[in-house]
Amino acid sequence: MIKQLFPEVESQNWTPSSIQPIWRTVWETQTTSLREGIFKTPCDEQLLSALPHESHAARVAFLAPKSISPQKMACVVHLAGTGDHSFERRLRLGAPLLKQNIATMVLESPFYGHRRPMLQRGAKLLCVSDLLLLGRATIEETRSLLHWLDFEAGFGKMGVCGFSMVQETAMTLEEVQKRMRNVLSLTDVTRFPIPKNPSAVIFVAATDDGYIPKHSVLELQKAWPGSEVRWVTGGHVSSFLLHNDEFRKAIVDGLNRLEWKESPL
Repeated sequence: MIKQLFPEVESQNWTPSSIQPIWRTVWETQTTSLREGIFKTPCDEQLLSALPHESHAARVAFLAPKSISPQKMACVVHLAGTGDHSFERRLRLGAPLLKQNIATMVLESPFYGHRRPMLQRGAKLLCVSDLLLLGRATIEETRSLLHWLDFEAGFGKMGVCGFSMVQETAMTLEEVQKRMRNVLSLTDVTRFPIPKNPSAVIFVAATDDGYIPKHSVLELQKAWPGSEVRWVTGGHVSSFLLHNDEFRKAIVDGLNRLEWKESPL
């Protein structure tokens, strides 16, 4: 299963699957609309059969200005952190960016929210393999959403914003710890291809983070030459709660380092 979920780097430049979300309007004003969409997760049949039935349908919230064409706007796909079961927190982060013509698309993760298996309690996944399934399905869904924003909606720029997905695991035996480290290392982003424009990547890291040490952040920056690290005070959670403006600034600055897509007209 591990080899199927996370193939070798050389084979990872696969074409995203096309999706056609079914949209409904949640609310709208003269300038802004909030829609929710649902689509079948674009995972292949083998991965789909491994996912719980509740996770087969993907859900997104889409907050966008109405007064400007997509070609002149950017859109950022916001991914969930651990325990983020709803759209609200990420919509609050993205809402102020509307004034800068940046739309927000929020993906509900597999195993979370409406996609949570019936026997699962909160964010505590039932199996270690569920974490790997969650990671691979999120990758597939995000790539398909970016493809939709590019080729269907016609946005001029696209970006991705994500927060820590930390899975708490109690382990005592040394052999179990080693096995877990080997398995979870498959989700390490440094084993994936380097982004085409690393200079547009901005890591916002906390000075007193108890989960992610400073050296891990610097190793990630080293793996993606040209990327930037910005430090904010606080811990793993408090840094985000207290420094929303810094995260928004990182989103804006990262998008400003990307070229606008040429209009097909």
